[in-house]
Amino acid sequence: MTAPAANRLTPADVDAIRATAERMQASIERVIVGKSEVVRLALVALLCEGHILLEDVPGTGKTTLARAIARSLGCSFRRIQFTPDLMPADITGINFYNQKLGEFAFREGPLVAQVVLADEINRATPRTQAALLEAMEERQLTVEGVTTRLPRPFLVLATQNPVELEGTFPLPEAQLDRFLLRLEIGYPGEDDEDEILARFESTSPLDALTPVIDGDELVRLAAALGHMHVAPDVRRYAVRLVRATRDDPAFELGASPRASLALFRSARAYAAINGRDYVLPDDVKAMAPHVLPHRLILSSQSRLRGRETKELLADILRRVPVPVES
Repeated sequence: MTAPAANRLTPADVDAIRATAERMQASIERVIVGKSEVVRLALVALLCEGHILLEDVPGTGKTTLARAIARSLGCSFRRIQFTPDLMPADITGINFYNQKLGEFAFREGPLVAQVVLADEINRATPRTQAALLEAMEERQLTVEGVTTRLPRPFLVLATQNPVELEGTFPLPEAQLDRFLLRLEIGYPGEDDEDEILARFESTSPLDALTPVIDGDELVRLAAALGHMHVAPDVRRYAVRLVRATRDDPAFELGASPRASLALFRSARAYAAINGRDYVLPDDVKAMAPHVLPHRLILSSQSRLRGRETKELLADILRRVPVPVES
């Protein structure tokens, strides 16, 4: 059964999403050189109001990409430098006694913002990392029994270095599951690296970025995506991919139902960015390598054999039948 016309994504909405994505990409690529696909995937997360984990070696532009995204959005922005001595109250805020008013008042922490850059998130202790869980999932904070709603959109852009392990605390599976996408930027090509030197020779192009969309418009476009038509066979294909990770003995822990939702929503956003009001199986396949791997845990046998999560997921993508139009 097809959705009523009133609840379908309109051509105007599709055009607005595609045009907004093009403007955002053009803005971000004034700073980030040669990483068009990474930028497009980041825009997918923004349209889903999803959080992004940027994981790569130092110096590849993780923080620069996060700051370029924040500057291209007309939203409130806070940067938190995560360190081992950072306490939960340092990011959530505290209740303090206001002597002038004679009563307790809440002083907001840097987590009360629309876009939060959590730089080197794996350097904070598990206790501080846990303070992010409620904010990332429920878009609210609870401090001393008082709950504060966070503004919309609320987006966490986190960075971490997977190579340096001393003085770091690996993110728990429950927190990794809250990130819609995990992206790796990688080293630039020779020509791209030369272009980076030319662009940053005198001043940083990051300073010249201006917002191309405000928070209210981003929330409206994200809500419009909820009306995109997805054929039942395509929806079931996403479910079968996720379930295949749970049934595969190569994984000790497969992807959760939250992963199914993430794959479904990101495939819709990916289709809309490409100017379509319907989702193809190729959209699901394109997003799976970025939505699923950080939610999977390899079995001990797979680790002993030197298997990698991406390689095993690629096997699943080849093995699960792709729906075809009858």
